[in-house]
Amino acid sequence: MKTIWITLLAGVFGIASANTGRKISQEEYIDTYKEIAMREMERSKIPASITLAQGILESGHGNSTLARRANNHFGIKCHDWNGKSITHDDDARNECFRKYKTAEESFHDHSEFLTTRSRYADLFSLEISDYKGWAKGLKKSGYATSPTYAEALIRIIETNNLQQYDSEVLARSNEHLKGKPEYDKTEYAGGRKVFFKNRVKYVCARQGETFQDLSEELDLFQWQLPKYNDLPESHTFAEGDMVYLQPKRSKAEAGNKFHTVQPGESLLDISQQYAIRLDVLARRNQLATNSVPEPGSKLLLRGRKKATHPVQPETATARTPVKIKRPDLPTTKESEESQDEFQVEFDPDI
Repeated sequence: MKTIWITLLAGVFGIASANTGRKISQEEYIDTYKEIAMREMERSKIPASITLAQGILESGHGNSTLARRANNHFGIKCHDWNGKSITHDDDARNECFRKYKTAEESFHDHSEFLTTRSRYADLFSLEISDYKGWAKGLKKSGYATSPTYAEALIRIIETNNLQQYDSEVLARSNEHLKGKPEYDKTEYAGGRKVFFKNRVKYVCARQGETFQDLSEELDLFQWQLPKYNDLPESHTFAEGDMVYLQPKRSKAEAGNKFHTVQPGESLLDISQQYAIRLDVLARRNQLATNSVPEPGSKLLLRGRKKATHPVQPETATARTPVKIKRPDLPTTKESEESQDEFQVEFDPDI
């Protein structure tokens, strides 16, 4: 009981000191906010080590102007914020930053910020214990402009052994926390609902929309959507077209091993239908990426078979039948005309 009271007093003192001018140490900051970070890990599937390291880095372990005057520990700017705000010089003068009543509100909003913005969606496919992957992913997703942001987070985590709090949460959980937040319940700007195909997030486009329109609305970089959808940046969508918000996968979901090609279907159409990367689907079936497979032919969507005869991707069709002469018969003209032929179907070893 005595230990609990000491911890509580230390936490209160740490919070109070951030508002009274006395600078607090990293150790005090961690002791004050580690429980909040672990609760957010349980709720939002964000590693406690990453939350604490970002708080330490962004707020100067609770001593920055934003932390002291606005309880803003993560440098989150206003964006679509309807609450109180504060102006602060950052990349430009007098930028708008969110203001919170308490530091705990800041930690909670940090989780909401990461789980509801599409540009950070790829982070949640990582193992929750992979703090290095999370640190690099945050930098890649544009959380901060510093080129050494990921390295700084990793150094803070390892210097302070913050990964121990990830392990503590995992140890007291009944199941491994690799899971993802429920994005399918999240609505983005304009009320656009997010769906899943092959565990890849997608939205439905509206008539005439472009990648630029969608990137602005969903807070994604303009290069991401064209890359994820194997389409040129100039592409214009029709009503209801699927637009993937994450990289597609290398194979279809279990139970979808083959696809029978319908009239007019291109390889890209099939790639989008099953959320499979176009280049992987093409290689798997020994086709060029711009192929229009023959109607009625079958495409392999998952698995692989070793090829026993080379087939050129530029000229092959889906599951191309290749006629091979039986090697045990003579090769005279007469025998060639009379010998049986057999067919072999090939798929690349990928």
